[in-house]
Amino acid sequence: MNKKDQQRYQSLYNKHISALKRQGKSKGTTDCYARSVRQITEHFDTCPDKLTLEQLEDYFLYLVDNYSWSTVTIHRNGLQFFYKHTLKKEWGWVNIVKPSKRTTLPVILTPGEITKLIASTKEPRYAAYLYVTYSMGLRLSESLNLKVCDIDSDRMRIHVRQSKNLKDRYVILPQSTLMVLRRYWVQHRNPSLIFPSGRTVKERQQSNHPMAKSPLQEAFKAIVKSGKIYKNVSIHSLRHSYAVHLMESGVHLRSIQELLGHSCPKTTARYTQLTKTVHQDTEGLINQAIGGIYGQLRLEVNQ
Repeated sequence: MNKKDQQRYQSLYNKHISALKRQGKSKGTTDCYARSVRQITEHFDTCPDKLTLEQLEDYFLYLVDNYSWSTVTIHRNGLQFFYKHTLKKEWGWVNIVKPSKRTTLPVILTPGEITKLIASTKEPRYAAYLYVTYSMGLRLSESLNLKVCDIDSDRMRIHVRQSKNLKDRYVILPQSTLMVLRRYWVQHRNPSLIFPSGRTVKERQQSNHPMAKSPLQEAFKAIVKSGKIYKNVSIHSLRHSYAVHLMESGVHLRSIQELLGHSCPKTTARYTQLTKTVHQDTEGLINQAIGGIYGQLRLEVNQ
């Protein structure tokens, strides 16, 4: 791009960011939608307001050939937002790219595999993190961002703050999970964070940031391998497994929906394809299901 086009692009990009903020988009969505504009600009080395329909079609063919449909969808949504709110143009994205409808089921770990996975975790902070994440069905970032003030040991609840779609919710805190949290926290005593970053106890005590996602995900891959788990799983698989295990223990679907923070019942209902459910006491069943795994583990969090 020449200097004039670069200046116009920067102006449009700034308006794009401003529009995303005005629309109340989360930081994650803002980053993804901003990236979609940056990448298509770099791909053609052209200010995006000059792109033709043919160029857009070629670009999305390139994305479909080289990336997952989830990535294609993010780019489609980001550019659609850019056209509508920044360029004030209509963009017929349906005619450009339309991801095929696919119905997939999550990979589920059995209670025995969960036990095996955590037992093979050599680093105490990762063992504690995995147990906490599984035992309350939390998303990766929900566990990482837990704070001391979020734990209500009187009501045996955890306050999950500003999670997906910027929603708060409460989840049941099993007795065994409270024990794991206390045993791990007492080793670093960070005044705010449950899972602070840092290599040493002193660094964790003074840290203002939680553990980073990428090293944690890489560590999980190594843990899965060392535990000889041959399923294609990620940290998010712990959340799926939690939901299925609760169903198998008889927890009602509606209760599981609330615990997971699903807005739509259909999202939770897909787990019914993996197990059968009956309505029983939720809190007691959770302690029974989670406590059974805890009883088979010796979670040493001293480090």
